[in-house]
Amino acid sequence: MNKLFAENSIGQLIERMKRGELKPSELVAASVQNIAEADKEVMAWVVTAGEQLVEKVRADEAGGSSYEGLLPHIPIAVKDIYNTEDFPTQMGSTLWKDFTPGNDARAVFNLKREGAVVVGKTVTAEFAVHALEKTLNPYDKTRTPGTSSSGSAVAIALGMVPFATGTQTAGSIVRPASFCGVYGMKPSFGFIPRTGMLKTTDSLDTLGFFTIYLEDLRRGFDAVRVKGLDYPISNAAITDQSRQEKPAGRPWRVGFARTHTWEYAPQYARDSIEEFIETLKATPGIEVTEAHLPESMGQTHETHATIYNKALSYYFENEYQHAEHVSPVMQELITAGKAISKNQYLAALALQAEMIRDMDDYFKDFDVLISLSTAGEAPPREVTESPDPALMWTLTHLPVVSVPKFTSPAGLPFGMQVVGRKYNDYLLLNFLAYLESQKLVPTRACKLLQ
Repeated sequence: MNKLFAENSIGQLIERMKRGELKPSELVAASVQNIAEADKEVMAWVVTAGEQLVEKVRADEAGGSSYEGLLPHIPIAVKDIYNTEDFPTQMGSTLWKDFTPGNDARAVFNLKREGAVVVGKTVTAEFAVHALEKTLNPYDKTRTPGTSSSGSAVAIALGMVPFATGTQTAGSIVRPASFCGVYGMKPSFGFIPRTGMLKTTDSLDTLGFFTIYLEDLRRGFDAVRVKGLDYPISNAAITDQSRQEKPAGRPWRVGFARTHTWEYAPQYARDSIEEFIETLKATPGIEVTEAHLPESMGQTHETHATIYNKALSYYFENEYQHAEHVSPVMQELITAGKAISKNQYLAALALQAEMIRDMDDYFKDFDVLISLSTAGEAPPREVTESPDPALMWTLTHLPVVSVPKFTSPAGLPFGMQVVGRKYNDYLLLNFLAYLESQKLVPTRACKLLQ
């Protein structure tokens, strides 16, 4: 395997290209090489451009290479529910086999505008829901690689690309990141545009991404998020320094949230994060408090299920009519959604809005919260993941990063989730940078390539 992406952050790759030490075609060639060598074992990709993309980039080099933008010539993977002009968008469904939208999703457009090179499309669960697809966990092929963004997480874990897109409606970025030992970020709801995407729910679908290096989360967020006065709410929040910077001289205020899912975590997972919290308490510049969440947050999983299932029954009504082409788990969720009344759905949306307000108010006393990403290590493929905190923060529109922090007794990775206040995404990233400076979180993932 070529270790170029495992041994260099995106920023370092760009600097090396500018100094003439690397050519853009060498970056793309490294990605194509790693995909060719590793993907037959893990099946993370639906389609790739292959050697023809290397030749195209090599030909472009003859005219001189520009290094403008945040991601010049950086190979990226795109989850197969984002529209792409150059590749089909099949959404993990045989019903949509070979569908070519003929355009790029706005997020893909934003990444290309910053210079990124799309290498191909990564495997998603059927309609980004729950049916496990062909992708295998690179640490243990008998284990799940996570939910619907699994192809992107595996591509990062094996250094096939340094950046990959994902989406999260429940835990589809956090879980694959946790189970595959990589960094995964789900920004605040609304910060990344959803135009040109598969829609499953209106109030939950959130776009995000995976990286090898912690520092590349900020670069990726800068590259893909909405910008400017056309987005007044997010623009006002992102430019409000009181939201994005900790006051000088004040310690970081950290809450440790066990959440109501704590009972589902095995003892080794509880011990791991509690030991980390004790280390955090002894770290200069950090103040840790036990977080007792608002009462409404105890209803997150039931509320999420009501919104999710009802929305699926609406948006996938046509697919539901072709039962032979729809997975049993998808049929089950749609059937459950059909039994939910309009009033029940509206009540769940109202409760979601209450939770969002409650958590925004709660965060006035904290810079970040810390919880487990998942209950523990990846379960066997045939076993459903235990309840975890991931969907709690999705439901309440909060930014999160899953950090590849822990290892189970079986030697499998599982993550720590760091949560910020809605729209305080840069404050969250600043806190993680502080943890990195204290050597409390890894600079890079990709343990399989170290």
